[in-house]
Amino acid sequence: MSRVPFSPSRRSFGLGAAALAASSVISPAFAGVDTFIDGVWKRARARGVSRHVFDVAMGGFTPQSKVVDLSKKQPEFVSTVADYIGKRVTDGQAGKGQDMRGEWKQTLAAVSSRYGVQPEILLAIWGIETNYGGYMGGTNTVHALATLAYSGYRADYFGSELVTALEILEGGHVRFKNMVGSWAGAMGQPQFMPSSFMKYAVDFKGDGHKDIWGSVPDALASIGNYLKSFGWRAGETWGYEVRLPGDFNYQNVWSGINATLGDWSGVGVLRASGKPFPRASDTARLYMPMGGNGPVFAVLPNFDVIKRYNSSDSYALAVGHLADRILGSKGFVASWPADTALTRADREQVQAMLLRKGYDIGTPDGVIGPKTRAAVIDWQARSGLLADGHVSGNLLRALS
Repeated sequence: MSRVPFSPSRRSFGLGAAALAASSVISPAFAGVDTFIDGVWKRARARGVSRHVFDVAMGGFTPQSKVVDLSKKQPEFVSTVADYIGKRVTDGQAGKGQDMRGEWKQTLAAVSSRYGVQPEILLAIWGIETNYGGYMGGTNTVHALATLAYSGYRADYFGSELVTALEILEGGHVRFKNMVGSWAGAMGQPQFMPSSFMKYAVDFKGDGHKDIWGSVPDALASIGNYLKSFGWRAGETWGYEVRLPGDFNYQNVWSGINATLGDWSGVGVLRASGKPFPRASDTARLYMPMGGNGPVFAVLPNFDVIKRYNSSDSYALAVGHLADRILGSKGFVASWPADTALTRADREQVQAMLLRKGYDIGTPDGVIGPKTRAAVIDWQARSGLLADGHVSGNLLRALS
């Protein structure tokens, strides 16, 4: 997920909320909805929520079948990074981001000055999360969280988020009818879970309310505060597209080596644009999402800070790329190769084929670890292919 914006179908989050002790209060094993509501009230009252706010928020609650259905429809999502980026970073999104940069110039400058996060990064997250506030989700947050807790779907987690959402209402930060977001409880323009709201939301306007739904300054400042809290390095970018030398050892990608940009330059890793790296002392690791025949990146520590918002390399790359497009970049230098992503079963098939070719990689499990990666690189080299170790549809077809 991450600011803990939570969307199980596409992200995995690391922030986590305060644990809510296991209790029949939030267990689906009750006599009915009334028993559930009574249990939630006891917890909410203990956290300072008034009866009036509770009744407004929970009055008329019935479990929402739409939310329950969505919680159950989470098949393995298989998509290439190229497809992921292409759907989220378009000319229209970049153009709208540039328009927003002009419209909110002063606010962006003030937020950037306070939190050290570049305006284009704030805009990119805002754009990818909710289309610059254009679509925040249409599900009432309290009732969505209550449905998930009542149905038993990660009941402890969502039960805790539910009580926290009631605390936010008690604080007067938003009216009940305006507290909307995703089916999984991610709220407002930055798509914060309630627990993240409590930790990172900002009243940038100074009116006493942290309004991440209706206030652009509050939403942008909250994003900036979130990133700063996780170690955003002011003055550094997220990364650079790079070009690798012909004799490059691709184990240097898969081993996750961190080195200075000066050291990477010393072994022939150069910016794809032909420009020099601004600071040779910045450290980076290499990220190769679709093999050595596609775009490759030297990603700096800020790339991993973006992943605290959403624990996905593809997401962080989309944010960084949209930020660059907002600044005027025309796109990637290298073209994405024509390829397909693999399911776990497909990856197991790759491993089974390597076993049949004599590689001792253990029992096929669909997890591409060091032994599998080394076997792929060796087989590619012996077969006259680019020995980049990338496991994809093209590799599966080549092995067949």
